[in-house]
Amino acid sequence: MSFRFRFFVALLTATAVFATAAEAQTPSLKPFKDDLFAYPLALSTGDNGAYTVLDYHEMRDINQRDEVPEKRVRAQYTDPGVRRVQQDLMLKTDAGDIRHVAVGKTEGASIIVLYLHGQGGSRKQGVDDFTFGGNFNRIKNLMADNGGLYITPDFPDFGDKGAAQVAALIDHYAEKSPSAKIFVACGSMGGMLCWKLAASKDTGNRINGLLLLGSLWDESFLTSPAFKRRVPVFFGQGSHDVVFAVAKQEAFFRSILAKSKTYPTRFVRFETGTHGTPIRMVDWRGTLNWMLTKAP
Repeated sequence: MSFRFRFFVALLTATAVFATAAEAQTPSLKPFKDDLFAYPLALSTGDNGAYTVLDYHEMRDINQRDEVPEKRVRAQYTDPGVRRVQQDLMLKTDAGDIRHVAVGKTEGASIIVLYLHGQGGSRKQGVDDFTFGGNFNRIKNLMADNGGLYITPDFPDFGDKGAAQVAALIDHYAEKSPSAKIFVACGSMGGMLCWKLAASKDTGNRINGLLLLGSLWDESFLTSPAFKRRVPVFFGQGSHDVVFAVAKQEAFFRSILAKSKTYPTRFVRFETGTHGTPIRMVDWRGTLNWMLTKAP
């Protein structure tokens, strides 16, 4: 065997070992009822796979899934035992007192996910085990089973005061779990806070991913600290959303790609879905696992 050939084999082996080690360092959430929460059939894809249209049907995805439509999902979709690690807490900060629910490890968490509700919601929406097809129960179990932390806060508004309180909450738990990646999911009007956090010098340099669920757009994101760090962004939108038009959210998604062709962003359009559909249907595990591979 020639020296050159031995060197080539050694180089290939070292490269494979390095790649395997790199993959091993990327955390991945363990499954939780993946078969029940799998996405329906994809009708089409685009933008090199970043854009997907899914075949959503109210009769199947609400009426067959729920025991009482939109109020109580069938039992097989949930595991309420996760309430054992659920706490209703109050955090005192310079931005004000922040009441919030925490599920999982409040210290030393491997991953932190926050859910910010929309107009008329509260911290209780994001921990309701039975509404939205059991999808909030799923994210709670995913965090608890993977050494993570899930947080749903109350906040006074969708403006600067609300953003300041959410930022203070993030700061507090980031200090308690310094190695955790932090992802913020925003439902509906909660998206205003997602974009404010992204624009903040402090929080925009701390968060690791944004999920916009039936939400709105903000062109200022394209010059934000979060954008400059290439923080991954997921959009879920119903095609029949009458609150925030799907066409405008799709246009904003494509404006991100126009600015940076390789920017880590994905758009899932739920065909015939309405305003609340993305909260019910988002695949938390698949989306967060993708974000973990892209997170700065």
